[in-house]
Amino acid sequence: MVKGVLLLAIVIACPILCVKACSENDDEKQTTGKDTIVKDGAIVDTALVSRLKEFASKQRPEGKFAFHVYDITADKPVYGCNDTLALPSASCMKLLSGIAGLQLLGTDYHYWTGIFTKGKIDNDGTLNGDIAFRAGLDPQLMAPDLNEFAKAVRRKGIKRLSGKLIVDLYLTEPVKSEEHWYPWDLTFSKYGLFYKGGDRVVKALKASLRGSGVSVADSQVVMAHVPKGFTCVHISRRQIDDVVKRMWKNSSNTQATAMLYTIGSKVNPKGNPVTSGVDYLRHFLADSLSLTSPSLCIHDGCGLCTHNRLSPLALTSILRYGYHNEAIRASLNRNLSISGQDGTLVREMAGPKLRGKIRAKTGTLSHPYGISSLAGFCEGSNGHTLAFAIMDSEMSVLDARVLQRRLCEALVKEGKK
Repeated sequence: MVKGVLLLAIVIACPILCVKACSENDDEKQTTGKDTIVKDGAIVDTALVSRLKEFASKQRPEGKFAFHVYDITADKPVYGCNDTLALPSASCMKLLSGIAGLQLLGTDYHYWTGIFTKGKIDNDGTLNGDIAFRAGLDPQLMAPDLNEFAKAVRRKGIKRLSGKLIVDLYLTEPVKSEEHWYPWDLTFSKYGLFYKGGDRVVKALKASLRGSGVSVADSQVVMAHVPKGFTCVHISRRQIDDVVKRMWKNSSNTQATAMLYTIGSKVNPKGNPVTSGVDYLRHFLADSLSLTSPSLCIHDGCGLCTHNRLSPLALTSILRYGYHNEAIRASLNRNLSISGQDGTLVREMAGPKLRGKIRAKTGTLSHPYGISSLAGFCEGSNGHTLAFAIMDSEMSVLDARVLQRRLCEALVKEGKK
């Protein structure tokens, strides 16, 4: 994150860089507030509409710019500027993969990993049978965590085995970067163990067993599905909320990629998890949100692909869908970053006007793309819950963050008493 106090002052002091504002003559679609103030008896804050019109009409830096605001309490759109324009989403794509994943898997979904045995144990500690290790897609389990599984085996009195060490993995090949991923934003070492390939898992498992006093020969290891008839010795469960928290609050690309794999494995267990996961996200947009524009493009679940495209209207639709599911809404409240307090917004909008008032997901792909997005929720000056999304590209990320801050100030500004 760039420290922008000095640069922010430069931005404010240099309005000559600002060349365009939304107007009635824009080629790109503008949604005015005229027909959304009173509709079917619902009330939308007219002062807010005026502030958003003023924000949209002001000069701003050269580049692509779009936003949309929706009043969830009134269930009406408030105002939008270029709101159907599809722009690079960056990490705001994690809102789609997270909400779609929670809807598919359930907010009570758990990743589980287990170790099992079959056979009788002799007095000398020999297991006359097999040990089996089965792993799914837990993205946070690391090599040292296998020590707990090994210790559980040793506590049963097992020192060696006469049969096989069966290793049953969903992924046997390491995760690779997808085409067109932003090259500097993904560190392979931060992936969980089960995303690093079968060889790494087997090596770590053997080391843990041997370190705990269970002798295993290399020749005893086989990669295969666990047969029936085994007894569980130790099992580890991880809540999906732990994954979503890192996705949204910390913008973890590895956790979002793991979510995509989890989605793909759920809808098509025998297929390619990336292809199946992306297909599911595309169908989710079309079938659950009625977003069918061909300009909307999904290539991954984390937003690293520079070819991803969402619109502000699409992002507020995704947020609204999540909000109207009570369990997903609770996850959004817990796990989105809070302005000036935590996550990727810990240093953003930290002044008294906005601190603690914005819950949102950031999205940034900086040089040379100049992509910055922000989408989330806040409470309007009339007490209504607002969903908003602002997307900028082909401009300085610092300039984009100034625009994001100004939009949020317009959203929460208190009226005159």
